[in-house]
Amino acid sequence: MPPRTDSRQRFLDAAADLFHTKGYHATGLNQLVSAGGAPKGSLYFHFPGGKEQLAAEALTQSSARLSDTLRAILADGDTDAVFAALAQNLEDSDFERGCPLATVALDAAAESELIRQACVAGFDSWRVAIHDFLLDKGVDAERAANLSVVALSMLEGGLLLAKTQRDIAPLRTVADHLRTTLERELP
Repeated sequence: MPPRTDSRQRFLDAAADLFHTKGYHATGLNQLVSAGGAPKGSLYFHFPGGKEQLAAEALTQSSARLSDTLRAILADGDTDAVFAALAQNLEDSDFERGCPLATVALDAAAESELIRQACVAGFDSWRVAIHDFLLDKGVDAERAANLSVVALSMLEGGLLLAKTQRDIAPLRTVADHLRTTLERELP
């Protein structure tokens, strides 16, 4: 693996942003090179697998950042804060940035095993963060495993609806329903 450099990180950051807002197929190499602020040869030096490798690594980076954010918020025990942070992100981006994986997952995961695997790992890292939170709250392991899938699915659905409707109301509805569900489940 090539050494980490500022230009490598700039490519990852630019790619994460472009793929998040435009998707995989709507983002061209020239856009990536321009946004990365380095020559095309530099992109291939750092990412010999080209756009596909860059996308997978950018998705991995975005996933890790959101996983860290989820864990930090959930460490305080405030599930409503998760929804508030997601809603704020949507509003701050004028509803361009929902889930950092969903656009690419829907756009390219069926044709690229590398991208599909990055999406699987990313979604699973978020599910595990929720699972661990539930375990810490005393939910038994099997129930926590099931609830973490349901909670992540609700988050993703709420984000998608909020983004397409350009309204955070679906996220509020999901937050209310999940809060009620958790109140019944937590010992």
